[in-house]
Amino acid sequence: MAGIQAAKIDYKVPVRRHPVLQFIVQQPLGAAGLVIIFIMFIASVFAKQVAPYDPVVIDFEAMLAPPSWQHWMGTDAFGRDVFSRIIYGARTALVVGFLSSLVGSTLGAIIGVVSAYFGGRIDTVIQRIMDVLLSFPIIVLALAVVAVLGKFIVGGVDINLVVAIAIPMVPKVARVVRSSALAIREMPYIDAARTAGYSHTRIVFRHFVPNVVAPFLIMFTAFIAQAILLEASLSFLGLGVTEPTAAWGLMLSGSSAEFYREAPWMIIFPGLAISLAVFAFNLFGDSLRDWLDPKIKL
Repeated sequence: MAGIQAAKIDYKVPVRRHPVLQFIVQQPLGAAGLVIIFIMFIASVFAKQVAPYDPVVIDFEAMLAPPSWQHWMGTDAFGRDVFSRIIYGARTALVVGFLSSLVGSTLGAIIGVVSAYFGGRIDTVIQRIMDVLLSFPIIVLALAVVAVLGKFIVGGVDINLVVAIAIPMVPKVARVVRSSALAIREMPYIDAARTAGYSHTRIVFRHFVPNVVAPFLIMFTAFIAQAILLEASLSFLGLGVTEPTAAWGLMLSGSSAEFYREAPWMIIFPGLAISLAVFAFNLFGDSLRDWLDPKIKL
């Protein structure tokens, strides 16, 4: 027995990657979308340094100039540089898209948690209201809200436009968050918290909110793309951002439709900017959903 030696076991501690590196390795398409979003963000923040021209300065001598070394994406009917207006338009798209998605997702999450937590008649009333909002097409509901509210500019941002885009998002987020919160409500620790006499506010914010962060982040990211598309649609119809503010949807309306044959770059480049932004946020949102979901996580 004395001559028997215990077997030596070599155990290597697994190296834990940084979450960002782990996301890049597991979700390369999402990482590509994140890179595009980052480039858009940097360009919008440093628009004054990146844009070669002032986006609102009119130059009649350069009207409808084709793409060249002086104007990489040509000019519009007023001689304004299209490339500069696209860069400044990224700022408009990101600000309106982020604020709208934040407001809509936050309100939807609060409504979904409250509906699931209290249940009963409160849940029934809230869900019927959500059904009414869901019955309207998104663009029709946004059109109705922005037409009724009009314009209310604060710090260069149309608050009523943000609200009009955020309202159609509320019922969708509320439904998703409510489904997650219903499963949490049946957990034993929720009953223990109620038995201990904790207030509704403490139970909701201490136990419910942390458990619905993942679906909230997924919906918030995905709806930024929808908000950018809605803002462009409303601006195209004349109910969103107005001249002379640079906005992608606004660049597609008006004189762009009149000169689409003589100056197709006035439509092509803003359309590509909208498509690329929506594509990037959709890629990132879908990849974030897969990465945060333990059931389908690689």
